[in-house]
Parts: sequence; structure tokens; C-alpha cells
Amino acid sequence: MRIENILSKDCIRIPLEGGGKEAIITELVGLMSKAGIAENGPELSASAMEREGLMSTGIGKGVAIPHGRTKGVRRMAGSFGLARQPVDFGSLDGLPVQIFFFLATPQNIVADHVKALALVSRLLNREEVRSKLLSAKSPDEVLKIFSEAEGGEQR
Repeated sequence: MRIENILSKDCIRIPLEGGGKEAIITELVGLMSKAGIAENGPELSASAMEREGLMSTGIGKGVAIPHGRTKGVRRMAGSFGLARQPVDFGSLDGLPVQIFFFLATPQNIVADHVKALALVSRLLNREEVRSKLLSAKSPDEVLKIFSEAEGGEQR
């Protein structure tokens, strides 16, 4: 599994416009709805917010990986956004978040959902990847950064 299999440039927004947890999630889900990936955006957003109620997906180091699973998602897919102003996301380390990767998965997929979360988490845990992403100006640049980071992992 590679990021390029789940993230397309029409699901990347720089900068995000939302200023809070729910607004950011709604915006990231909206990108997927517009791209035809999520049939029911409000249901997917609600799934993600329900997950946030259990424990924040702000994993630390300025990164959040919100995720949701519904029947209305055609395939596992992601959306990505950068907030120019840090957002309080209730992160585990208490720090605000600027890097957001939303993962949407059909309800019947479990193992690949976990693998995708692990991949995204592993890549975004790397300081050099986060630093490059924060400087990214375009969706093409974001995809290139992820591609190069994954290429480095395969060596």
C-alpha cells in the first residue's frame, strides 16, 4: 500500500479554511465528497467525530489523522490539508495541529484501514517529512513529498 493509492491531488487543500476540529473534518470530508469518493459526507463526518469522542486523533508533533468508516465510501481514500494557523485538536501531546490527513474507509474493510493508518502515521512521524509538508505550496508538491518519503523507506 502506498499513499498514492489513497490520496489524489483533488483531495488536498492548502491552506485549510476551517479553524476548529469539526470544521477541519468537515472540510476534509467535503474534498472527498466533491471528488465522488464519499457518497454521504455528513455521515462520514459524523463517523469521524464519533471517533474523536473516544480519543483525539491528534497523534502529536502537530499532526492529526482523523478517520471514519461508513457504507457510503466507495473505496479507501484519504484527504490532506495544511492549516497555516495551528488548530487545537486535543492532541495527545497537547500541541496544536497544522498537518491533517483524513482516512475514509468502507465499513467492511478493517485490516487495510489499520495498515493505512500505520503507513500515514509512520511517514508523518518523521521530522523531515513534516517540515517539507509544512512548506508545500501545491497538491503536486504534497504528493511528491509523500512519494519520496515512501521511496526512502523501501531502501
